[in-house]
Amino acid sequence: MGRLVAGSHNRNEFVVINADEIHRVKSLTELSGEICQICGDEIEITLEGELFVACNECAFPVCRSCYEYERREGSQACPQCRTRYKRIKGSPRVEGDEEEEGFDDLENEFDFGSQGYWYTQYFADSASVSGSVWGFQANASEFSMPSSEFGSSSMNHEVPLLTYDHEDVGISANSHALIIPTISSRGGKQIYPVMYPESSMCLQPRPMDPNKDLALYGYGSVAWKDRTEEWKKRQCDKLQVFKQCGNGGENYEVEPDDPDLPKMDEGRQPLSRKIPIPSSKINPYRLIILLRLVILGFFFHYRLLHPVQNAYGLWLTSVICEIWFSVSWILDQFPKWYPITRETYLDRLSLRYEKEGSPSELADVDIFVSTVDPLKEPPLITANTVLSILAVDYPVEKVACYVSDDGAAMLTFEALSETSEFARKWVPFCKKFNIEPRAPEWYFAQKIYYLKDKIDPAFVKERRAMKREYEEFKIRINGLVATAQKVPEHGWAMQDGTPWPGNDVRDHPGMIQVFLGHNNVTDVEGNELPRLVYVSREKRPGFEHHKKAGAMNALVRVSAIISNAPYILNVDCDHYINNSKAIKEAMCFMMDPTTGKKVCYVQFPQRFDGIDRHDRYSNRNVVFFDINMKGLDGIQGPIYVGTGCVFRRQAFYGYDAPVKEKPPGKTCNCWPKWCCLCCGFKQKVRAKLKEKRKKLKKRESSRRIHALEKIEEGIEGVDSEKSSLMSQVKFEKKFGQSPVFIASTLLENGGIHKGADSSLLLKEAVHVISCGYEDKTEWGTEVGWIYGSVTEDILTGFKMHCHGWRSVYCIPKRAAFKGSAPINLSDRLHQVLRWALGSVEIFLSRHCPIWYGYDCGLKWLERLSYINSVVYPWTSIPLIAYCTLPAVCLLTGKFIIPEISNYASIVFMALFLSIAATGVLEMQWGGVGIDDWWRNEQFWVIGGVSSHLFALFQGLLKVLAGINTNFTVTSKGADDGKFSELYLFKWTSLLIPPMTLLIINIIGVVVGISDAINTGYESWGPLFGKLLFAFWVIIHLYPFLKGVMGQQDRLPTIILVWSLLLAAIFSLLWVRINPFLAKGGIVLEECGLDCD
Repeated sequence: MGRLVAGSHNRNEFVVINADEIHRVKSLTELSGEICQICGDEIEITLEGELFVACNECAFPVCRSCYEYERREGSQACPQCRTRYKRIKGSPRVEGDEEEEGFDDLENEFDFGSQGYWYTQYFADSASVSGSVWGFQANASEFSMPSSEFGSSSMNHEVPLLTYDHEDVGISANSHALIIPTISSRGGKQIYPVMYPESSMCLQPRPMDPNKDLALYGYGSVAWKDRTEEWKKRQCDKLQVFKQCGNGGENYEVEPDDPDLPKMDEGRQPLSRKIPIPSSKINPYRLIILLRLVILGFFFHYRLLHPVQNAYGLWLTSVICEIWFSVSWILDQFPKWYPITRETYLDRLSLRYEKEGSPSELADVDIFVSTVDPLKEPPLITANTVLSILAVDYPVEKVACYVSDDGAAMLTFEALSETSEFARKWVPFCKKFNIEPRAPEWYFAQKIYYLKDKIDPAFVKERRAMKREYEEFKIRINGLVATAQKVPEHGWAMQDGTPWPGNDVRDHPGMIQVFLGHNNVTDVEGNELPRLVYVSREKRPGFEHHKKAGAMNALVRVSAIISNAPYILNVDCDHYINNSKAIKEAMCFMMDPTTGKKVCYVQFPQRFDGIDRHDRYSNRNVVFFDINMKGLDGIQGPIYVGTGCVFRRQAFYGYDAPVKEKPPGKTCNCWPKWCCLCCGFKQKVRAKLKEKRKKLKKRESSRRIHALEKIEEGIEGVDSEKSSLMSQVKFEKKFGQSPVFIASTLLENGGIHKGADSSLLLKEAVHVISCGYEDKTEWGTEVGWIYGSVTEDILTGFKMHCHGWRSVYCIPKRAAFKGSAPINLSDRLHQVLRWALGSVEIFLSRHCPIWYGYDCGLKWLERLSYINSVVYPWTSIPLIAYCTLPAVCLLTGKFIIPEISNYASIVFMALFLSIAATGVLEMQWGGVGIDDWWRNEQFWVIGGVSSHLFALFQGLLKVLAGINTNFTVTSKGADDGKFSELYLFKWTSLLIPPMTLLIINIIGVVVGISDAINTGYESWGPLFGKLLFAFWVIIHLYPFLKGVMGQQDRLPTIILVWSLLLAAIFSLLWVRINPFLAKGGIVLEECGLDCD
């Protein structure tokens, strides 16, 4: 029945009216359709006719009853966004409420009594009774009006009274009920609220509508009490699964006053939440972007309509470059339109999946570590990464670490054996004292006072002992490295004399060794350790192995056979776990029951150790990780960056993301059938439904097949044997010829058969890493890491997003992972070269986001981001041309812009200001410092004129001509002093283009100033713009110049020779063209002297 609740605090009235079907109020579903997400009841309509909203931040659907209960008994915060509830008019004040000046609501805000003010326990509402009412559990005597305080005349008995627990015998079902609650004071004395504490006036209760027939009213309190008890019962049923009992929740009665109820309720809350950028920061940013677009329109309008006639070639070149830069800016800018950040709740994750007294329900995780050459990737660094994984704060039985040795080096194998032995001592030490980070090299290198807040003598003693153990461990590892420097003539041999199978790196069988997690191997305290597995896939001549992507796919198959965890974390060998709770941070997104099913991976930002304070070459990449990635997270998720990423295993198998069924749309029934408008609308609806069915049918073809039996049932007219054969062929064509692996792909939640023979599993695991296993399968095209580019990370994430999955960007307060980055210029440029080469390969492949993946689940702003990630190397050509223009203008005396008018000055100034404002606002909402932003701008120019250019030519040669070109790097210099690598120079051809640009611009500045001095003051005005243009180039290349000249004795002679040679050729070319002479030839004038 529809209910009307009304009352007055001043008159001590509280009325619940139940109308019959004739006079009923329309149901809440008809009015709003909103359902309370806590109790399941309808949400009320306020007296103003609006839907009740408890939280003004996120509008999480909560009824007023639950809102009042949460404020009085709970955490006083919104279940979704965790924002503290504010007092709503008509609700009582609770402890912690802010002072209010906006509205006068004293009659509901306070109760005044002899011992202070008290919270009123009732309020008026149009649809439901406040949850504060059922907070009273009183008997009938508590609600009687004592004659000592109120005389008989103070109560009108024409309206009978009804208590909360007992109905008076004299009250009929059709009578009006007036309820006068009492409030107990702190001393136990009952206080009856009155309007003023000193007032002696008698209060005359009365019905809310004296003119209305009271026969239409029902009685209210009993109905409310039944509703409350029913709600409590539903809550108990929902929370019963979270209770901790020996019978697993069977026959367990939940007491209403159970102190664990708030905790259990907290366990049902979302595990994470989005935190949008404040509107005060993001709205001006968006406004400036739109304004900058308008200014660009005016800018190009002026540039195109005002060509420079005497320097038409320079003008045309500059305009083409500027148009390309604008397009590149749009591709980079608009994916940052919806930036967000996220917050996780690890306590809720524990309440939901880690109950006391019962096994952990967290999902299993397989962790992949990839390494190739132990001489370039030191084994000690890999060992620290593995140790940080084994000591992670996660149930040990649910963690398996797989180390891929793609170089089949015995040094890596022996180092891993030593690591597994040291882990038996290191892991219990980490978990006992909860230290961070859990990579021993970086833990002991911390320049902190480790005794602070840890004065336990046992900790001091064990830490010193552990440090000695680690120093001995380092000596053993470094001894192995020293031994491996000189390879024996007949190759390495194992301890029993057997030749090491990987002596020939290009021709060796597959190898798997389980170091930990078998035969009851425990730590020194007798506790179980995570599984540690060494894997080296088979390699034979004549087979394509696909570098890192092929090695990662081999780990996917091996792990599916041995552990088959539903989630996969991959890290590079030099990226250790800096935050032991990093996996739990990812599980807050992956295991969220409401939003986790569509998440394919959780990407963490890359953070680095060992970088100089000024980050000269922008190794930290702060702008990308703290601005661009936050913007992508608000669309469909960040791109995959190759490390520090937790994947859903099912997303690797080429399946589409689960599709959430939408409710059927409304149909038009407001027009007659013969109406052309309605017919046209229906035709459009039919066309859309038809197109939608086609898309669903197409998508259904790539969905996961849950069981072979379902396929057999779906084939009519085919016997079971032939049907089974067809199903097996289909699976083998996609996943390869391994029935064990195929069976593992059908398990969405992972796991293996408990009774499986470990020896048979290892035999099958060796089979799936054979070099010919992927032949004639979809590995590398639709399944696993995608082949075709050296940057397999971008391609793999792009394919997942095309299947409709979304990704999540997680930035915990403590960095999840930390790694090492090349800090000298040569290595840094080669790193950027590899990334740019991969982008060129993707651009020239069928997977290019410009033309691939339409009519799928990829959002258009996400597509713009992927297009930008493969197009940016092509910017190197206009960038080099644009950086050359200042020198040309200074040498020729011409300029790319005609004489500037007032209008042009305004447009140019507005453009420069909009560029600066965009950068400032980005730094503001992204939390990036101006130093990091400026270093990023500088290295964008340095990398663009060197690495990107070479990557473009190398990619074209590789894709179009099939020629692989490699740049050789020769080491030169010693490692003396901190950051000595910063000044270490290695010869590489990548250094020639930026050095040449620097020299010709400096020459241009010298020539321009000299010419102005010789000509006179009139030439200084036109010279100013040219000098500004040239200094813009020199300032952006300044880190490169500083790196070259940082230590003069380190400058390679070959760089200086090549740069001077190219600069001289360029200068002589312009002299040969006679750029300083008039087009009509030499002008001869009489000197005025008599030579005779």
